[in-house]
Amino acid sequence: MKNKFIIIVLLLLASTSLTQAQQLNIGTYNLRYDAKSDSIAGNGWRQRYPNIAQLIMFNELDVFGTQEGLYHMLNNLTDSLPGYKWIGAGRDDGKNGGEHSAIFYKADKFKILKSGDFWLSTITDRPNKGWDAVLPRICSWAEFQDKKTGFKFFFFNLHMDHIGVIARKESSKLVLTKVREMAGNTPTIVTGDFNVDQTSDSYAVLNDSGLFKDSYELSPVKLAPSNTFNGFDANTAGHSRIDHIFVSKQFKVTRYGILTNTYHGRTPSDHYPVVITIKY
Repeated sequence: MKNKFIIIVLLLLASTSLTQAQQLNIGTYNLRYDAKSDSIAGNGWRQRYPNIAQLIMFNELDVFGTQEGLYHMLNNLTDSLPGYKWIGAGRDDGKNGGEHSAIFYKADKFKILKSGDFWLSTITDRPNKGWDAVLPRICSWAEFQDKKTGFKFFFFNLHMDHIGVIARKESSKLVLTKVREMAGNTPTIVTGDFNVDQTSDSYAVLNDSGLFKDSYELSPVKLAPSNTFNGFDANTAGHSRIDHIFVSKQFKVTRYGILTNTYHGRTPSDHYPVVITIKY
C-alpha cells in the first residue's frame, strides 16, 4: 500500500511539472557579412565572432535567427558554440553560395521535424529577385520539437531587401501566406532583419495581421536603449527597430532586450541582437 502511494505521488509530481509553463530564449542577430573593408577599419569577422559567440552563450539562447552569414562564417560560429547546430541555404544558389538566413538551435534540446527555404519573390522555389528588390532574398524555416516536453513550434527567419519598398510589403504578405499554409495553428515565431522600423507599412502587414504581434509590444519588461542598427558605432542612440521578433498568440513574452554589449569599445556587429524570453 505504501509503495502504491509513493507511485501515485510521483505520477502527480511528473504530471504537474509537465503542465507548468515552459520557457524559451529566442533571438535574432544580423551578423554583418565578412567584408574586407571592415577588417581594415578594425571590425573584421575574425575579431568579432568570438564576442558574438560569448554573447549568445551568456544569454543562453535556445533558438535564434541570423542574417548575412556566409557559409564559412556560420561554421566559424558553430565551432565557437558547443552544442549548437544550424540550418539554412545560401540565397545565391540554394546551397552554400551567398548570404544565409540561418537558424541556430540547441541540438540536445530540439529535434527538427522538417525544414526548408523559400525566396521572397513571386517565384519562391529557386534563387531570384522579387518585385523591386535589388538582391535575392531568402527565408529559412523549421518545425522544432522540444525533446523533453514534446512541444512543437515553427520558426521562420528572413532578411528583407534594403531598397525594394514593394518587395518588403509583398514579402510580408508572402510570409503570412506561407505560415498559414505550413504552420496552420501551430505556435510560430518569425525573426529577421526587416530593413524597416515599427512605423512602416510592411511592418504593419505582420503586426496587424491578427496572426502575429511584435514581441516588443507584448513584453512587460523592455530593455531598448538604442536603434537595432548601429553601423559599428557604439554611441548610436534612437528608437528605430529594424530587427524584429514576431510571435503567435500561443506565446507569452516576458522579456525583450536590444543587447548593446561592446568589446574594447567596439560592437560585435553593425546590428545589435534582439533577444526575448517567452513562455508557453
